[in-house]
Amino acid sequence: MAKMTISEVRAWLETAEAGDPFFRELRNDSRAGVRKLLAVHDRRQEKKRLEIERHLEKERFDDTFRSAKDSPVAGVDEAGRGPLAGPVVTAAVILPPSCPELAGLDDSKAMTREARERLAAAIRRYAVAWSVHIQPAAEIDRLNIYRATRESMERAVEGLTVRPEAVIADAMALQAEVPCHPVVKADALSLCVAAASVLAKTERDAYMDNLHKQYPAFGFDRHAGYGTPAHLEALKAHGPCPEHRKTFAPVAGFLVGTSEKPAQEKTIMDNL
Repeated sequence: MAKMTISEVRAWLETAEAGDPFFRELRNDSRAGVRKLLAVHDRRQEKKRLEIERHLEKERFDDTFRSAKDSPVAGVDEAGRGPLAGPVVTAAVILPPSCPELAGLDDSKAMTREARERLAAAIRRYAVAWSVHIQPAAEIDRLNIYRATRESMERAVEGLTVRPEAVIADAMALQAEVPCHPVVKADALSLCVAAASVLAKTERDAYMDNLHKQYPAFGFDRHAGYGTPAHLEALKAHGPCPEHRKTFAPVAGFLVGTSEKPAQEKTIMDNL
């Protein structure tokens, strides 16, 4: 049999099964191009193996909160506690005990936006139940960020159409009608919390993209309300908008005149 060309080897590797005996022949091929392709293939396979291993570890972690194999366990997480503007968004998710379709799901902060969007769609499709709650900036100012986040998480749990047997919350003690377990770094340990993290993050990103259309001067589509230098410069130039958290420094400073911008200067809303 004639040797495959480098292009043919590349195409074959795209669909090759791990146990195919042709791998033995390829590994004895002395061509540099073939060796390079095999090295790339091996790295990809190892990445997939580790991804599946981490996925199974997260599922096993969630299983420790089940009293029976199919007991529903909810994960809860938030996005947006630290920004100067916009809501804090929380999500609650119940996943099947086994959900291989979500392999690669991780803490939302460790993923690209494209990967988050792709997995958010898969979560909505394969979840037993999911719920998202948006806590506006005004409530954050009224309650404080800790209480506002906790209340939002509790409301996300209440919004589930399936009652969970237990709730795993990322570093937050919740009050609910079922046992709630606050776990530090739960989004890196639990699959259902990682799913909640992704839903909360993608929902908030979409909210801030829409907010940018209302208040383009602030660039919310670029920094999502976080206190970047560009955001602070926009605050200095225009003053806060209604979606800014007025109890957060430095926003509070722009309102009371303790920053470089005098209190009597107009805010952006005065010109609308």
